[in-house]
Parts: sequence; C-alpha cells; structure tokens
Amino acid sequence: MTAIDWNRLATRARRGRRVRSALLLAFLTLVSLPVILPFFWVVVISVSARTGGVEAAVLWKACAVLVPCVLAYAGVHTFIASVRARIIAGLLLGGLCLIGLYVLIGADLHLNNYRFLVNPNLIEDIRGAATIGGQFPWVWEAFGNSLLVALTSMTLKVIVATLAGYYLSRFAFRGRSFFLQSLLLLEVFHPWMLTIPIFLVIFWVGLLNTLSGPILVLTVIDLPFYIFIMKGFFDAVPWDIEMSAMTDGATRRQAFRHVVLPQVRGGIIAISVLGFIKGWEEYVFVTALRTGNSYWVMSTYLYYVAEDVMGVDYGLVAAVSVFYMLPSLLLYLFLQKYLTQLTLGGVKG
Repeated sequence: MTAIDWNRLATRARRGRRVRSALLLAFLTLVSLPVILPFFWVVVISVSARTGGVEAAVLWKACAVLVPCVLAYAGVHTFIASVRARIIAGLLLGGLCLIGLYVLIGADLHLNNYRFLVNPNLIEDIRGAATIGGQFPWVWEAFGNSLLVALTSMTLKVIVATLAGYYLSRFAFRGRSFFLQSLLLLEVFHPWMLTIPIFLVIFWVGLLNTLSGPILVLTVIDLPFYIFIMKGFFDAVPWDIEMSAMTDGATRRQAFRHVVLPQVRGGIIAISVLGFIKGWEEYVFVTALRTGNSYWVMSTYLYYVAEDVMGVDYGLVAAVSVFYMLPSLLLYLFLQKYLTQLTLGGVKG
C-alpha cells in the first residue's frame, strides 16, 4: 500500500488556493478599473487643475503611478496575513507612490483648489468682491450640518432598530408575522415617491427649513430595513445563553445588555456605518425640505459649486468632491469587515 505524502498534498492545496485567489483578484481588478479610474482622476484633478483646466497627460501619468500601487497593496493585503507586514508594505508603497508622483507630475501639483477650507468667502473668491456675502456659506458650516444629520439619524436608527429587532426576535405576539411582512413591503416603495406627502407633513408639524425634518425622515425611511437586519442578528444568538444569565439571577434588561448585545456588536457597527453614510450623502430630502438657503449641507454645497453660473472651476469641484467623500471612505475602510456581516445577518433573518 502506497503511503500518502500529506505534506505534498498540503503544499499543492495551498498553491491551488493562492492561484485561485490571484485569478479572482485579477478578474476583480479588470472589472473594477472603469469604476476606480474616475475616482483617481478626481483626486488628481483636485491637486493639479488650474484655471485653464488640466491636461490629459497629467491624469494618465498620475494613474500610471496610482493604479499599480493600489493593485500591489491589494495583493499584499490578500496574500500576507501579518498585520505588521501589511502596514510596512503599505508605508513603503505609499512612499514609492509619492516619489513617483513627484517625479512625473511634481511641477503640476498644488493645493490652491483646497482654498475653500480656509477661505470663508468662497463666493467672493470665485466671482469677485462685488458678490461678498453671497449664497455660499463657509464649507465648515455645511460640514457641521452634514455631520449633525448623519450622526443624529444614525443614533436614532441604531437605537430603534436594535430594540425593535430584539423584541421581534424574542417575543411572540399577535400580528408579528404581518408586521414582519409589512417591513419587507415598505422596502418595495421608493422613498422619492413620497416626497410631496412628506413635504406636506413636515410643513404641517412646523419642521420645514430645519435640520430636524431631514433627520426624522431619513430615520423613518431606513428603519424597516435595519430592523429586519437586526432581527437576523438576534435570531443567531442562542436563547440558552440568555436563559442561563436569567437563571443565575440577572434581570431581562441585564441579560439583554450584558449577554445579548455583545453578541450582535457586528450588526450594530454595520448598520451604524451604513446609517452614517446614508445620512452623510443625502441630497434629495435635505433639498426638498427647505425653501431658499435656510441651511446647507455638504451635498447641496457641492451641487452649487458645480452649477456656478460664472463657469465651472473643475479643480475646485474636484477638491470639494474629495473632501465630501473622505469621511465616508475612511469610515468604510476602517470598518469594512463588519459590513460583510450585514449580509450574513440578513440571510440568517
């Protein structure tokens, strides 16, 4: 009987797994390039465009450096398990990227397009001193309003969805099945279809031209989906764990807080990230529920910068776009692993 060489089989299996991972990474890279390149172009335009625009050669030279560096880091992140090695590789690739950009397009790089961060009178800078006190606020005012809308709506969504998901998962009551079906039915209707009724309701309750209106609307619209997701996470927590805590003398509230909540931490973080990004990027309702310029958020600020009647400053628009998408991008990168658990929670539910 021939002896089985387990080491050789293990080596072959590891090699096959790496080949499959490499092929998958190559496929995803190819299909992602049409999506990734515009983002790179926006970043490059924001730090290189001048009043007369930006040359196409500058964009392609920058992408010739940025794309290989990003792909190389993606490969390092895929095939290297050590966190320390990933950090070192990321720093090295970042340094090489900066050196390459400086060599190829160093003469074209500048930060003048980010002047809106320190200049409170952007409208005067664009159109001249005669327009001082015009319609543009300082960008930090819009940033603060967007942050308030995103954080407040996120907090309300997380609290209500967590409590409602726990109740639907643990308690049987009359109409429970109908309520769950209603949550799914509400997701069929697009919220934009309700813009006019929502406007009338907000007007009647006196919340028009206030940030409270968009905050409440965003919270109510997203709650059905988040409740359903959190119910899936609570369903995955064994009932025996909670019963053991209550048998040892804990109250229902203590068992929920100390035993159950830590088990669904991934779900809470996931809906928190999605809730923040949804509130941060909201444009339709923050625009529809105001008349005039009663308040500004980052989405409306970017819209009016891009729609300037005196001619579009593409470098300024690109810089505002980078600043606008930076918070949600950083949040997504830091908490990406928890977002994958959102799908798992929905499947379990």
